[in-house]
Amino acid sequence: MSRRTVLKGIGAASVAAALKPLPSLAADAASTPGGAAPTRATPAWRNWSGLQSCQPASWQVPGNDEECLALIRQAAAPLRCVGAGHSFTRLVPTDGTLLSLDRMSGLRAHDAAAGTATFGAGTRLAAVSRALDGVGLALHNLPDIDVQTLAGAISTATHGTGAKLPAVHAEAVQLTLLTPRGDRMVCSRTQRPDVFAAAQVSLGALGVLSEVTLRVRPRHVLHRRVWLMPTEELLQAAPALAAKHRQFECYLLPHTGYGAAITHDEVSDAPKARPPAPDEDVLRDLKRLRDWLGRWPSLRRWVAQKAIDPTMTEEATDWSWKLLSTQRPTRFNESECHVPRDQGVACLREVLATLEKRNDVFFPIEFRYIAADDAWLSPFHGRDSCSIAVHAAHDEPWEYLVKEIGPVYRKHAGRPHWGKLHDRTAAELRALYPRWNDFQQLRRELDPTDRMLNPYLKQLFAEA
Repeated sequence: MSRRTVLKGIGAASVAAALKPLPSLAADAASTPGGAAPTRATPAWRNWSGLQSCQPASWQVPGNDEECLALIRQAAAPLRCVGAGHSFTRLVPTDGTLLSLDRMSGLRAHDAAAGTATFGAGTRLAAVSRALDGVGLALHNLPDIDVQTLAGAISTATHGTGAKLPAVHAEAVQLTLLTPRGDRMVCSRTQRPDVFAAAQVSLGALGVLSEVTLRVRPRHVLHRRVWLMPTEELLQAAPALAAKHRQFECYLLPHTGYGAAITHDEVSDAPKARPPAPDEDVLRDLKRLRDWLGRWPSLRRWVAQKAIDPTMTEEATDWSWKLLSTQRPTRFNESECHVPRDQGVACLREVLATLEKRNDVFFPIEFRYIAADDAWLSPFHGRDSCSIAVHAAHDEPWEYLVKEIGPVYRKHAGRPHWGKLHDRTAAELRALYPRWNDFQQLRRELDPTDRMLNPYLKQLFAEA
């Protein structure tokens, strides 16, 4: 393995770019006949990684609120919404009805002076960014993948990074919820505030989000800098880097002794042309290193450290949405947890140590910062947090992500990402979320016959 190949692969910017997603399998849903009529031959569904699948009785693609409400009232239960399929938990699978919101999408209104924009909830985040850019606006922040629908990103508390920047759902100022009782409810902080606080992160258990109004801002240019640091130095520097920069995240590279630091800061410079990121090189090189030297971890680390050039940095200047989100060709399964910020680095250190007890690990560990919010089921409810994500190739064993890393997350009071693999029980979740019982009560009021609950959600929301 040449030094140039490893530098190209383990070089910092490629670490960030190599973990981006493909367009989703939910496109299959959009190809079925539109309207509220059942498909002639209902296709099976599986998520992006292939871990979750189901055979629904029907797969529907309503085009407006009225069609969607008719389906909610009459279609076979359980009814589950499907977007990009980037949830690794069993949120979607149903033998009832799958609802795709692909036809309920697009920019519907924007107000630059008020700093708001309204979208159909089926709009993919990539389309949101491009539509806003076309009118001189942008989201305040973005997650590192942008194929999800707005409804899916909001309902699972999808987030980016930034010590003072909240998750996507916290930027919502108004939501339109189509309830299982067949009602159309518009809610905000001043109009039905309890429904709003619950619907911001609902796991699709309260009904169907059909429209979302978000806080936006003028489009802006970011400068990205990516560089390599020895692992321990990076762990010690992380809090200061997060405080100094608008956005900071890092990727630790197991069995190498190095990590990549990534910062984004707003600048007044014009966007600059940049070559495509070598997005797959990092994982390819790390996997080769694992495959060749996995049985000899000390030798594996020695070779990695000889190959890595710690002085290498990469920089880019572009519109925010072009730097913050890209695509991930390499498929994987993932577990992610959000811990109190003052425990973030300690938890990350233990996660790395736990993973390095295994010789089959090669995926980088992702570490990000997220600001607190007050949505009832937000993992960031009432506390600034750090997010730690671990991955395994989609065609390799993944159970250790839960069984071995899960206890570390528990030790540090971690709240699991709703779309990522975990084994938290209903009792544990009730203890972690101060408004859990309030959410449960509201859910029962809006869906008294549990039409929106598949077996997984029934287990998740099990009563004491």
